[in-house]
Amino acid sequence: MSESAALKNTALTELHISLGAKMVPFAGYNMPVLYNNLIQEHLAVRNSVGVFDVSHMGEFLVEGPGAYALIEFVTSNDVSSLTDGRVQYSCLPNESGGIVDDLLVYRYNDHKYMLVVNASNIEKDWNWIQKFNTSGQAKLTNLSDDYSLLAVQGPNAILTIQKLTSVNLSETPYYHFTEGNVAGIDDIIISNTGYTGAGGFELYVKNEDARKLWDALFEAGAEYQIKPIGLGARDTLRLEKGFCLYGNDINDSTSPIEAGLGWITKFNNPFVNSEYHLKLKENKPSKKLVGFELTDKGIPRQHYPICNANGEVIGEVTSGTMSPSLNKPIGMGYVQSAFSTAGSEIFVEIRGKLIRGVVVKIPFM
Repeated sequence: MSESAALKNTALTELHISLGAKMVPFAGYNMPVLYNNLIQEHLAVRNSVGVFDVSHMGEFLVEGPGAYALIEFVTSNDVSSLTDGRVQYSCLPNESGGIVDDLLVYRYNDHKYMLVVNASNIEKDWNWIQKFNTSGQAKLTNLSDDYSLLAVQGPNAILTIQKLTSVNLSETPYYHFTEGNVAGIDDIIISNTGYTGAGGFELYVKNEDARKLWDALFEAGAEYQIKPIGLGARDTLRLEKGFCLYGNDINDSTSPIEAGLGWITKFNNPFVNSEYHLKLKENKPSKKLVGFELTDKGIPRQHYPICNANGEVIGEVTSGTMSPSLNKPIGMGYVQSAFSTAGSEIFVEIRGKLIRGVVVKIPFM
């Protein structure tokens, strides 16, 4: 069987192809990476509104009297701080000092949660969480194949969606969610979240209603020049805001403390391997994830060496691009902690040449 035949499709794959999207294999799915022009797609989201099909993401329902205890133990953030209708960014620590995945935790009530995980890690995450579901008091349901997810992002996203629903979106704050009717479709999860830093909402809809919702959004957003957006622009948008990408900036061997994710690593309740991360925090990590800009010409890419002025390797690039909004080369990477302070001079080795750069605070914009 060919690679393309083995790939999963979303409910909107044929639509993307009809729109001329460049389709690529991504996390086991046939996904649109680009429709026309990456810079135009990026700026459409940053300045107005765009729609991403991110239906490849995974959704797990966790219910029952043991739901809270299970999620509190397998995730690094403080689940006890959540109230009904709130969302929390977190990660699943492993037992060797790294991260199984990063995820969103949605709280409906103290007996019902939804976990949203990365597409490439659905099976891995499912097995990991089930490993600790030993009490029998939590029931897990994998909803990943039943739901589509449309990320409507940009400053005009709220105006676009508001035309289609009686839910007052301004009353759903950042990292909160509600359920309601959108475009005549009941029971849509309306979540004030996103991976672009441009504002907007993510809409979870049953697969059979995905095309109806897509069409309604594009009709409602026509006056704002709404555009379909591929995964290429999703990556440049998230990088400008310094959001970590699993597999690049965080992985099975990186601690959230090293990755600058101490803000989602809370120690008031024990979690998997929490003692290791607490000691790392107290003793200070030897390497840190930083943002940087190149001051000489060149584009940083994943795995390029980061060096000091003497050409000695002090780290590695994890993500990099030419920023469409800033028109300058930016990146993230791990460096020895001595070089992690904003203003530190670094060099990225690109095709045998040392390209000068400087560590900067993230987000980049």
